[in-house]
Amino acid sequence: MIASAPTQDFTKQGGAVPVAKIAMTHLLKTSLLGFGAALVLAGCNAPDASAPATQAAAPAEAAPEAAPEATPAPAAEAAAPTLSRSVTINADAATVWALIGPFCSLGDWHPVVGSCTIGDDGNRTIVTADGSATFIERETTRDDAAHTYSYAIVSSPLPVADYVASISVTETAPGASTITWSSHYTTPEGMDAVAAEALTGIYEAGFAGISASLAG
Repeated sequence: MIASAPTQDFTKQGGAVPVAKIAMTHLLKTSLLGFGAALVLAGCNAPDASAPATQAAAPAEAAPEAAPEATPAPAAEAAAPTLSRSVTINADAATVWALIGPFCSLGDWHPVVGSCTIGDDGNRTIVTADGSATFIERETTRDDAAHTYSYAIVSSPLPVADYVASISVTETAPGASTITWSSHYTTPEGMDAVAAEALTGIYEAGFAGISASLAG
């Protein structure tokens, strides 16, 4: 199941950060998944009444063998949910990456993040601004030259498992860049929509915060 949306431009959306922060805080609080036919004896020839009595009856033909039952094909495995959101920012890629590239910089630009700290194991611990939720995440790949890194959730209040995401910045024109935040994960039965809504709120609130940080 793929959730996607057109690229959005937050550069002209005033006041987006407070609204996004309220929405995400709410999301983080509430988010916490026979053979089918009978065998016929066919071809059994009765003795010919006109034949001499001593004539033996023709042997009966063997009944056709029933075809073996077809083995049902295994059910197709459901695809893991994926989510991708992007936004265009009026800033070159190097400028955007300087803001969002450091692994624990979220506290500088994400309106829902109250604090971010790096532990001895290299994982980052994120606490929401209202203190209601904590996320522990591990960086999995990084390419500063390509302006991208990936991370996995170790623990969080979200209804997701096996969550891996990436953040990347691509310069699309002089002085303009596109930020893409994408992920794939699994959810408990019936929780796909809840997870997608919560993650979409996180991503879009982050985009609004990036735009506001660079505009200021």
